[in-house]
Amino acid sequence: MNQPAPPGALAGRDAVVHLAGENVAQRWTAKARRAIRDSRLTGTRHLLEGLREADPRPGTLVSASAIGYYGAHGDEPLDEDAPAGKDFLAGVCADWEAEAGRASELGVRVVQVRTGVVLDPSGGALAKMLTPFRLGVGGPVAGGRQYMSWIHRDDLIGMIVAAIEDERWTGPINATAPQPVSNRDFSRALGGALGRPSLLPVPGAALRLLYGEMAEIVTTGARVVPAKPLVLGYEFRHPQLKEALESALEPVEIRPAR
Repeated sequence: MNQPAPPGALAGRDAVVHLAGENVAQRWTAKARRAIRDSRLTGTRHLLEGLREADPRPGTLVSASAIGYYGAHGDEPLDEDAPAGKDFLAGVCADWEAEAGRASELGVRVVQVRTGVVLDPSGGALAKMLTPFRLGVGGPVAGGRQYMSWIHRDDLIGMIVAAIEDERWTGPINATAPQPVSNRDFSRALGGALGRPSLLPVPGAALRLLYGEMAEIVTTGARVVPAKPLVLGYEFRHPQLKEALESALEPVEIRPAR
């Protein structure tokens, strides 16, 4: 978004869902860092300029964020009150959330959705994992002890819908399943869902050689828990990893149009 959002497109809407941002899964060159940061901050700033002029103004802004907000924390469980990390991605997420939070000055309810690893075979981390695992050469990364905080795509969508409809949802929300797992356990579950072995380890050094600093997202991890959604009564459709992976990997039935 290189210019302010058109107020006419926003006026009269119940809510706005803002998900735009440069893909972080790339080597973080100086150019990539600028694109990752500017796409989120400048894009959100332009959206707020449009909201300011919209009449009537939407009542809710649901803005994307990521669990990268927390940085690396080892085994420590992290709810929405945990502080921001100190690395590049944590700084981007913190500034992104702060920019979106300025919409509250316009009387707009703001929800920042800190999303974990989304179980969706059409994109994101799972899509990148499928080819090696289907070939039988997948396995735990960098020892596999680091936590993966995941969420099924249906529950991510469900949380966004809940954030739109329920005025109790406000501020940061962890969009993750209730039970994060280690990278080793995730690899074992994915191999099982595909009916393939999952024993071939991936050295962290190899990922760092390929992706540079970005590899730290995969080799460190964070144990993020959805404290606020649970308190607010959100009912997970896919709380268990085994079933969630099987559901995500089911072929989508395409019915002919009538």
